[in-house]
Amino acid sequence: MGDANMDRREFVRWGAAGMVAGRFVVQPARRDERIRGANDRITIALIGAGRQGLGDLGNAMRRPDVDVAAVCDVFQPNLAKGAAMAPKAEQYGDFRRVLDRKDIDAVIIATPDHWHAAQTILACEAGKDVYVEKPISVAIGEGRKMVEAARKHSRIVQAGTQQRSGKHFQQVAELVKGGRIGKVTQVRSWNFGNESPDGIGIASDSAAPPGLDWDMWLGPAPQRPFNAHRFGVDPVRWSSFRWFWDYAGGMMTDWGVHWLDIVQLVMGVDAPNSISAMGGKFALQDDRETPDTLLASFQYPGFICTYENRTANAGAISGKSNGILFHGTDGTLFVDRQGFEIIPEKSRTGTTTVDRTQWLQVENSNQHHQDHMIDFLDCIKSRKAPVSEIEIGHRSTTTALLGNIAYRTGRRIEWDAKDEKIVGDRDASRYLEREYRRPWKV
Repeated sequence: MGDANMDRREFVRWGAAGMVAGRFVVQPARRDERIRGANDRITIALIGAGRQGLGDLGNAMRRPDVDVAAVCDVFQPNLAKGAAMAPKAEQYGDFRRVLDRKDIDAVIIATPDHWHAAQTILACEAGKDVYVEKPISVAIGEGRKMVEAARKHSRIVQAGTQQRSGKHFQQVAELVKGGRIGKVTQVRSWNFGNESPDGIGIASDSAAPPGLDWDMWLGPAPQRPFNAHRFGVDPVRWSSFRWFWDYAGGMMTDWGVHWLDIVQLVMGVDAPNSISAMGGKFALQDDRETPDTLLASFQYPGFICTYENRTANAGAISGKSNGILFHGTDGTLFVDRQGFEIIPEKSRTGTTTVDRTQWLQVENSNQHHQDHMIDFLDCIKSRKAPVSEIEIGHRSTTTALLGNIAYRTGRRIEWDAKDEKIVGDRDASRYLEREYRRPWKV
């Protein structure tokens, strides 16, 4: 990412003159002349060399047919870490220079959330396949444009909702759809922890640290003075940019999107009909803008689903600090990243207790992150749709974003999934899009 000062020719190429009616006019992209053979090599680049990006890069590098040509980050210490993992790769501070390279087949986008849409669209225009981290966007409208770009340019785009590559999550979907726990009428998902009272703490605005291009880090987000917590890079915790509305959506989109993605997979749905939410910042005394306590409810055809988060009390449900419970007429299924178990209902008469010999317990059976990346790389060669194809990622991200819209407006949202619009609420509808800081547009 790097120098944000563009001459007129670069601005026209990457920002403004490529726009008609608010949408990119796509430049000709390199097309695949044939399906890749099993022995063909894949040349990739990493855009965003933070904690998640380095993990993604490591998973890709496990494949013997992968070459890493470039590593990109606006923060020099992160860039150095990426270069240490892939010492033969060229180093860049500006992702546009990476997309200019004709020898790169695919990019991993692991930048902060507010960059995902623009970078994915530009990568598709440049003829690159894309692995983009979740949530794929911070506004529903830009997510749809990502899908359109992938379709227009015939790109493979995998969303980083890696639990879809978890074999035991796939087994849960088969069991529930097969009626193992009967008719499911309620689903509950949650993440609990305790960061009280200080949370991420309080930091004053200051000068950006050496080696950081703060203006480029902000990119399409509003201009703000540098703040260590908005930037968020920390040696012992995940970056705290995710707790600010300019860049992300709090726990609803950081973790909730994972659980809601699995709910929609298991239940065979892709959107709720209506959404309501309540919560607030009740306990933490820190800089974050997103709530420390949240309860969102999603009405689907035939069942309801909730996502709960609290960061000031770690009390568990069923002994678990996070996970999903599917409540069916014949039993309850719990699943998290470690595995799942089914607990049968008592007999209809209520005279017998649960027979624990009927419990089904399955432990985690594979490496989700690694297999998700392998699926993406396989699809680059086969040109088949990956397991978390961009439309799926968009739908799951949309559900989480609707939870935030309901929270921020304090109103029940009625959702028209076909046309992707909020019914009868202009004020809430303004959250479907976000304004981009010039020269960035989608």
